Amino acid sequence: MTLTFGTAGVRAPLGPGPDRMNDRTVTLVATALARYLREREPSGSTVIVGGDARHGSARFVDVAAAVLAAEGLVVVVPGAPVPTPVVAAAVRARGAVAGLMVTASHNPATDNGMKVFGRGGAQIVPPTDTGIERHLRAAAREGVAAPAARGTGVRVDPTLVDDYVASVIAGLPSPARPPRVALTPVHGVGGEICRRVLAGIGVRDVTMVGDQAAPDPDFPTVDSPNPERAATTARLLRLAEEIDADVAIALDPDADRCAVGFRAPGGRWRMLDGDAGGAVLADPPPREPLPGSAGPGGAGVAPVVASTIVSSRLPSLLVPARGGRHVETLTGFKWLVRAGEPLRYAYEEAIGHCVLPDVVADKDGISAAGAWCAMVGSGGPPVGARLDALAREFGAHLRRNEPLALGAGSDPSTALARAADRLSSTGTVTLLDGTPGFRVDVAGARAVVRPSGTEPLLKTYVEAWTPPDPSRADVHDAARRLDALAGAVAAATRP
Repeated sequence: MTLTFGTAGVRAPLGPGPDRMNDRTVTLVATALARYLREREPSGSTVIVGGDARHGSARFVDVAAAVLAAEGLVVVVPGAPVPTPVVAAAVRARGAVAGLMVTASHNPATDNGMKVFGRGGAQIVPPTDTGIERHLRAAAREGVAAPAARGTGVRVDPTLVDDYVASVIAGLPSPARPPRVALTPVHGVGGEICRRVLAGIGVRDVTMVGDQAAPDPDFPTVDSPNPERAATTARLLRLAEEIDADVAIALDPDADRCAVGFRAPGGRWRMLDGDAGGAVLADPPPREPLPGSAGPGGAGVAPVVASTIVSSRLPSLLVPARGGRHVETLTGFKWLVRAGEPLRYAYEEAIGHCVLPDVVADKDGISAAGAWCAMVGSGGPPVGARLDALAREFGAHLRRNEPLALGAGSDPSTALARAADRLSSTGTVTLLDGTPGFRVDVAGARAVVRPSGTEPLLKTYVEAWTPPDPSRADVHDAARRLDALAGAVAAATRP
């Protein structure tokens, strides 16, 4: 079976065969993209192609570039491994019709993949994905062969990185008191470029986790290169303690996601989850209307801050209170960056942040790292105090996001329907609009359940909250509701 082209591209283990990442499957995907573009774009249109430092990435960049050039497109490559945001930014800055990034993000070392960006640098959405999928099936039937060489239509341009760095620096404020930073790229490609960006806004006291600083496709110091996992950021937090850092930052291997650690009250370092980090960066969006924006009667249009259906409800309270407009979208940055105009900030609970949508219309861990350093060095309250202030104003929000494995051979759709039926006696069940899954609401808590697009499991996102200015008893009661609803969801998904 040929790899299925999803809304972000393809991702699979390396190896031979039609359902693995190899020269043939890369050739098929690149051919499908080229044919789709030929139907809609003039000959000689530009496509940006880049890759990270994973096993196979350099080879796959060469293969994809050769295919696209052979189809009459002008292909621009950076000539070295780069973070995903560099490719997304270059598509917009160079007026390219598409971008192709070879990466498997934070997947295991045995995987690789390809992500596709459309005009403007945002991830593609339907019907573009189905159009490319149609060409992919046709190319597989034809048995398209990989080209022998890169070809003359491929141009190496290392200034793609320089342009990205300059644009991010120009979009970020400089901190009044530059913080001391502990940083890890988790063996990925973002470390030195992140250093350059931070230096550009005046943050030069940056220490990287030594044995995770250089790109290494085997990720030898971690079981998983995903910074959402506590074991992955353990070295970072130890370094932050050792150097008395002001902030700790972890990028994932392709540097499109950013996790943040801070010194909690009591002195212990810990990592923020994606929702807590998103709330801190969303507070506040600009109180004044953006220049040139006009609404009914000449009033300014409030800037948009976007989060997803599986993220915390806190932004829906916070953003309007600060004069912004909150928009909730389906999961994924392909939807978040299309939430509305003028978009000022978007985040997802999986530590993805879009802080400069006019530069990178996608999640970008490096610009997010710069935004965090600017905030920490602003002279305002420390992160812990900011979180406490949000709880006083909007209530404490407790979250538990867990994947629930399905039995062997289980059908996710059947499991989802069964769980929704069982939970109807627990609370109000509402089907999600535009995507498989449902939400169950009870007094003071809610849960979202949806199937994974890549694994045999259901993803669950459970949240409970307190009134503003909560007492210890309020927090205890919210924790009890969280436990009860999470337990009910887990029980409802069992066969």
